[in-house]
Amino acid sequence: MPMMSKQLGVSNMDLANIITLYSIMYMLGQFVSGYLNDRLGAKAVVGYGLAISVAANFFIGFFPSVFFITVCMIFNGAGQSTGWSGLIRIMSNWFEKKERGIVMGWWTTCYVIGGFAAILFATWWATNDIFPVWGWRKAFWAPAIFLLIITIVFWRNIKNKPNYQSLNREKGLLSIEQTEAPRIQSAKNVFTVLANPVLWLVGGMYFFTKFIRYSFLFWLPLYFTQQFHYTDNVAGYTSAAFELAGFFGIIAAGYLSDKLFGSGRFLISALFLFLLGGIFLLQPAIAHFGYWGNVALISLAGFLIYGPDSLMSAAAAMDIGKAHNTGIAAGFINGVGSIGQLLSPYLVAYISQEYGWNSLFQVFVIMSFAAGSFLAVKWNYGAIWPLKLTSIYVSGTNKI
Repeated sequence: MPMMSKQLGVSNMDLANIITLYSIMYMLGQFVSGYLNDRLGAKAVVGYGLAISVAANFFIGFFPSVFFITVCMIFNGAGQSTGWSGLIRIMSNWFEKKERGIVMGWWTTCYVIGGFAAILFATWWATNDIFPVWGWRKAFWAPAIFLLIITIVFWRNIKNKPNYQSLNREKGLLSIEQTEAPRIQSAKNVFTVLANPVLWLVGGMYFFTKFIRYSFLFWLPLYFTQQFHYTDNVAGYTSAAFELAGFFGIIAAGYLSDKLFGSGRFLISALFLFLLGGIFLLQPAIAHFGYWGNVALISLAGFLIYGPDSLMSAAAAMDIGKAHNTGIAAGFINGVGSIGQLLSPYLVAYISQEYGWNSLFQVFVIMSFAAGSFLAVKWNYGAIWPLKLTSIYVSGTNKI
């Protein structure tokens, strides 16, 4: 974004328009893709989405105008929207509830490692001396080529589901909950899933969480260049600390969820979000420590936001959606979250221009506490350990 701003002469509001239209398509696509992944099979839906994203990012470099970049980003949003609910749907077919916190904790590092690697990868290509005349275009072309390879690997190797009958008989890997139902049930159960109030609480939490996360992802480099006058490459590489720390936050939240909180996702996520609000509250004091203070701030923010982000959009979506509606639940949660992503560009652009970047962190304080409060309402939802403690108390024995 800093390079495009300088080389194309676009303003912060122009960039906000591009991000917003991308986000609109991504948001709408989440709701549609969640249903299609349950109905048609996730491999096909995700596979076509990958191909669309590859083409959109590749063509961005050939149309150096705000209009054509916006059009390509709209298609990119459509392609990207197929991924999360589809992959969550596939993973739900392979793992039981009692192991999902840890398994999905490790698995959901895909998007934080991917984001971290993408920042480094795109920054290196955009700023190196290889074909310098292409400039910012290389930040779109190189990832598109890499994603094309991933798309081919995905199509050749991924399966929608295991052989349930064989696994249950030979290895005992899957519970009776995870049997294959006719796909027509997905259409009939949409309203049943949406009637679950817990789904709406998680959606509300994810609205605020995704607002904050995408504000960091899209605007950190520009924040560093405008607020602290870092160079483009320093701003890009420094921003990667947010995703790097997020990796450890995801792993920590996953293990705490399964090992300490009895597969309960809500309480540990609420605690992370309340701590996140406290960190943002201290932002002015932390920023006085200079460069390393900024690194510490965004690292702590990444650790504390990615943990609940991962748990609630993946393992919790599986728990709420059950065996046959995981795609719908995951698509709804991510879709509501994408509304926050959609609103973030304009609010970030407006606050940064009218009140300064520091004021933005005060907004993040309110959002973090609000998100944590949504989850605190159902702090013991789906947790096994409260039921175990109740059984011990009632029976008077150690048998569960």
